[in-house]
Amino acid sequence: MTVTKLRLWTVDEYHQMIETGILDEDDRVELLEGQIIEMSPQLPPHAATTQCSANYLSNLLTDLAYIRIQSPITLRPNSEPEPDIAVVRIVANQYFDHHPTPDEIFLVVEVANTSLAKDRRQKVRTYANANIFEYWILDVNERQVYVFREPGNDTYQQEIILNEEAIFSMVAFPEIAVSVGELFP
Repeated sequence: MTVTKLRLWTVDEYHQMIETGILDEDDRVELLEGQIIEMSPQLPPHAATTQCSANYLSNLLTDLAYIRIQSPITLRPNSEPEPDIAVVRIVANQYFDHHPTPDEIFLVVEVANTSLAKDRRQKVRTYANANIFEYWILDVNERQVYVFREPGNDTYQQEIILNEEAIFSMVAFPEIAVSVGELFP
């Protein structure tokens, strides 16, 4: 039996593939833990929930943070995912010269319609290893939010599942109340 070794990529190599045209905007991919992963197509419930929750967070965090929708974040050395939403620090050049890095990220949100298992396994590991302090998964089907906090050891030490009636706050902005029901259309 022949054993095939998996070739993992760095963020810099991934950027070179983009710059040389090996990958382009038509390739719906992201770099996760060194692997170039094809992203799932979006069905209407996913797209609507992403837009609704981004609008809600934008209203809550006006003048406190930027809300980036389906844009890359750089998690060196080997991940550059495109989360559905990233809540990031306000910077003067609006990230013209780089994608947000962990020290600039307050919160990452993934919307799960068909991707809940992947978001709970691979994405949890990727974000925890990058020391993203807070990660949410919006479960479109159950209208719940999985809240992950305290990154460490390939996962988060705290996981809370909140239903549609719950109100909670973000680690970065504890004074702001977030209503789970408002995150969904």
